[in-house]
Amino acid sequence: MAEYSRKQEALDYHEHPTPGKLAISVTKPFTTYSELSLAYTPGVAEPVKAIRDNPEEAFRYTSKGNLVAVITNGSAVLGLGNTGALAGKPVMEGKAVLFKKFADVNVFDIEVDADDPADFIDTVTRIAPTFGGINLEDIAAPHCFEIEDALIERLDIPVFHDDQHGTAIIVSAGMINALELQGKALADAKIVCLGAGAAGVASMRLIIEMGARLENVFMVDRKGVIHADRDDLNPQKAEFASKTDLRTLDDAMQGADVFVGLSGPDTITADHIRMMADKPVVFALSNPNPEIQPSVAMAARDDLIMATGRSDFPNQVNNVLGFPYIFRGALDVRARRINRQMNVAAVRALSALAREPVPAAVREAHDRDSMSFGPDYIIPSPFDPRLIDFIPPAVAAAAVETGVARTGYPSHYRQPVNKNTSTG
Repeated sequence: MAEYSRKQEALDYHEHPTPGKLAISVTKPFTTYSELSLAYTPGVAEPVKAIRDNPEEAFRYTSKGNLVAVITNGSAVLGLGNTGALAGKPVMEGKAVLFKKFADVNVFDIEVDADDPADFIDTVTRIAPTFGGINLEDIAAPHCFEIEDALIERLDIPVFHDDQHGTAIIVSAGMINALELQGKALADAKIVCLGAGAAGVASMRLIIEMGARLENVFMVDRKGVIHADRDDLNPQKAEFASKTDLRTLDDAMQGADVFVGLSGPDTITADHIRMMADKPVVFALSNPNPEIQPSVAMAARDDLIMATGRSDFPNQVNNVLGFPYIFRGALDVRARRINRQMNVAAVRALSALAREPVPAAVREAHDRDSMSFGPDYIIPSPFDPRLIDFIPPAVAAAAVETGVARTGYPSHYRQPVNKNTSTG
């Protein structure tokens, strides 16, 4: 009965009082005949001519500079699989709400009926002039890699696949902090990643960028450890093909310092947790049901630090900590892309924020009397109002420093987080 009630509550939320979660509002006065003539003909001809003569003027005279397209083909929607493009629309609308509420970024959600990556790429390329950025969402691997790479190459605005890079940024920030609390160095940590899809590949790429060593990273898919003797690997998996005798998940977990699960529910056991090194770090991120329940993991080991993708456990790896603020920083300097250095800057900013004293408003949102950096608080809360002050400035500064920004560092920003912040 409770399950039915929750289902109906969700359906009612999306239906009433108006179907969907988005609307468009007018941002200029529009009450007189004179304002009509400015908003449309003949006045609108002036910005048209200005943009014709200099396309950069679109950022000045239209909403392009604060408008992101959240785009899917519906091939990997949540944990529901290939639902088709139209069924992905509620998720894309939800993403738009998060963009707006957390970072005041406007969004058009766009659902593209295209199974062929070439068709999807062509569609997005043709509509891209409308937007200041493209957020790709819920696109299945391995096509998501091909799509993102092609669009980054073709377009002069940021293209960001959140299922890859958003997850990777939050995982990396949390892992750096957790390892520090456990007294371990990222460069020395043995890391096992169960799941070799978009999120797994991007997370391991970024954690290596932050200082982990490739030879210490063991990626595991349905067929076992990804090793150099396998002949069934796509190019993304091949990046992580270890020269190792390890073949099974059991082999890999023996003595591991870190486990990252981006696979499915109940895929590891208490025995796997007991196989790990002293003071392990466990990120069981399958949603809604993790690779192992926290109660089971903590019963097996009392010296671990654990994160999940759920809000009802400590240390939630939640992409809302990243994408609204990353785009905010990129848009504010009119960036042409979101590059590796901008992702690294976001990791460092998130890691630093978790170490700051926690405001009363955050404690109240979590109904907790005390919260501070430690085993149950390695990642900032999504309710922390300082996210907007930490991440966009860091991302914007990295964009300026790496030459992908069209403008300088915004004068209204706080100074970005020190780029020498420890990475463990």
